[in-house]
Amino acid sequence: MRRLSRHVGINILVAIAMALLVLVGLDVIAAIIDEAGATRNNYHFSDALIYVGTKLPSTIYEYIPFASLIGCLFGLGILATNSEVIVMRASGVSLLRIVFFVIRPVLLFVLLAAAIGEYFSPYLDQLAEGRREYLRKGESALDSSSGLWNHEGREFMHFNAVFPGGVLFGVSRFQFDDDRSLLEASFSSRATYNAAEDIWVEENVSITRFVGNGTQTDKQITRRWDSELTPEVLTLNILPPDSLSISSLYQYINFLDQQSVDNARYKLAFWSKVLQPLVIIGLVLIGISFVFGPLRDSTMGFRIFIGVVVGVSFRIIQDMLGPFSIVFGFPPVLAVLLPVAFCVTLGLYLLRRSG
Repeated sequence: MRRLSRHVGINILVAIAMALLVLVGLDVIAAIIDEAGATRNNYHFSDALIYVGTKLPSTIYEYIPFASLIGCLFGLGILATNSEVIVMRASGVSLLRIVFFVIRPVLLFVLLAAAIGEYFSPYLDQLAEGRREYLRKGESALDSSSGLWNHEGREFMHFNAVFPGGVLFGVSRFQFDDDRSLLEASFSSRATYNAAEDIWVEENVSITRFVGNGTQTDKQITRRWDSELTPEVLTLNILPPDSLSISSLYQYINFLDQQSVDNARYKLAFWSKVLQPLVIIGLVLIGISFVFGPLRDSTMGFRIFIGVVVGVSFRIIQDMLGPFSIVFGFPPVLAVLLPVAFCVTLGLYLLRRSG
């Protein structure tokens, strides 16, 4: 039985890996084409390749559920086409045990997705975005069309590029009085966070002070900048919710709750990441049930086509329910659970009929 489990597991593992390679490869080619059209200033085609490569873990994370579905249809379909599944059933191997054989290698991809989403994607995505914006604008003056805006009290700030670990490029700061009149505007080419002293240190600072009807200018090589802004807060602001780790999302959701600020977008991203293992298992159950049920006598090409259709349909439903939960105010966890519950229920129903 162990040898049989290994044989099925290897077939499924290879099939999912091949499906993931194809899906990620197509996405990477499309991303390179898009980035090639956005090259300017110091951002060249080689930099576009580095950008796409740096975001590769996030691309893998995104496609693991669909690769698992297509891989199970392909791998288990090959075994069915070669009559190996019939031999297994005739030898007394139950349908439930075959399902277990298939799900075991899928758990490896579940763990891979969890590791990527928690430890690699947040850092690498921020690095990729920060490097791209730096090469496009670098230490140049304010470009409000992109970058990050932030405000603290009566001060408004803009950063051209934000790197992990607390490194900012192109820092513009504007200080206003109670009447919203501009008091001071400054620009520094770079600011670095000093964790030991909990301060920022700006470099190559140009300062313009508005006094009466005139202005005063000043230049400093370095300047101390006291702010409540931290690298962790910048990461939360610069990255979209679905690029953050589960732990960061959980902490930020609690923080927004304490501030009585709407956090539905972050809750949706949190539950999407927490429940992704169930998403993968649900899609795999659909794939297994199709091979034993409606697609038992179908060709391999048709099975893959159905897998793509089911995967795309599942993604569309997810993308629709998520915004619906935010607009209409029902719990985001339901928006994630409903498609999963449907997949699991349908898969178990078809497997029961096939058994």
